[in-house]
Amino acid sequence: EMAGNLLKTSSLTVRKKLLHQMGVSLYNTSHGFHEEELKKKLQQFPGGSVDLQKEDSGIGILTLNNPSKMNAFSGVMMLQLLERVIELENWTEGKGLIVRGAGNTFSSGSDLNAVKALATPEDGLVLCMFMQNTLTRLMRLPLISVALIQGRALGGGAEVTTACDFRLMTAESEIRFVHKDMGIIPSWGGATRLSKIIGSRQALKVLSGALKLDSKKALDIGMAEEILQFTDETECLREAREWLTQFTRGPPEVIRALKTCVSSGKELCFEEALQIEKDLVGRVWGGPANKEAIARKGKFN
Repeated sequence: EMAGNLLKTSSLTVRKKLLHQMGVSLYNTSHGFHEEELKKKLQQFPGGSVDLQKEDSGIGILTLNNPSKMNAFSGVMMLQLLERVIELENWTEGKGLIVRGAGNTFSSGSDLNAVKALATPEDGLVLCMFMQNTLTRLMRLPLISVALIQGRALGGGAEVTTACDFRLMTAESEIRFVHKDMGIIPSWGGATRLSKIIGSRQALKVLSGALKLDSKKALDIGMAEEILQFTDETECLREAREWLTQFTRGPPEVIRALKTCVSSGKELCFEEALQIEKDLVGRVWGGPANKEAIARKGKFN
C-alpha cells in the first residue's frame, strides 16, 4: 500500500511539473529525442517567420508569416514557433493569445522542402516529438487562446488550431486534416487534441474522411465558436480581439489561474486536478484583486 501511495505521489509530481512548470519538455533523450541535432537540421530550411506582438491589454498576436507558401512551416519557422512559445511562457502580464496567419490565410502545414529532407521514419519520429512538445506547451500556456482562421488551415495548420482553446472562422475559411491523403496521420498531436474538442466519433470521421470543415460544418460539430462577420485581415483581427477581450477582462493572475485550473481538469484525474485548484486558490485568495473586489462590493452595498 505504501509503495502504491508513493507511486501515486511521484506520478502526480511529474504531471504537476509538466502542467505547471514552464519549460518542461514532454520528451528527452530517454525517448530517443535529441533536440539539438534536429534543430541543426531544421535550421537548414529557411523561409518565413513566426512573429509575436505583445499588446498592453495583455493580448498577444502570434502570426505565421510565410504568405508566398500559404504560411507553410519552414524548418526555421518550426524553431521560431518554439522560441515564441517560450517567450509567452515568460510573459507574466499576458492574459490572452490570438494565433493567425499572414495574408488572409492560416497555414497549409509543413513546407514540403523540409518534409522531403526528413524522409526517414527516424526523422519523422524526432520531428513529431519536437512539434508535439511545442504545441503542448502552447496549449498549456496560462493564456486564453484563440485561432483566427482565415482562408485555409490544412494538415499541420489544422493541427495548430487544435492547440488553441477556441477557434474563430471567417465565412469562406476551412479546416482540413489532409494527412490520410498524404499517406500519414497527424504527427503534431492533432488527432489527440481533436478527439478532446469534438469527441472521438466525430474526430474519426473528420480524420478518416479527410473532411473539409467549412465554417458552418465546423460550427455545427463544435470545432468553431463563431463565424466572423468580416473577411478583411484588419477587420478580422479587430473582431477576434473584441471576442477574446470578453474573457480576458480582469487581473492577469486571476485569468491565468482560471486557465491553469481548466487545463488541469482536462489533463489530470479528478483528485489531482482538485489539488492543483487548491494550490491556485492559495495564490489568489486574499490577493490584491480579491481585496479590491471585496472593498468595492462593500461600497456598492
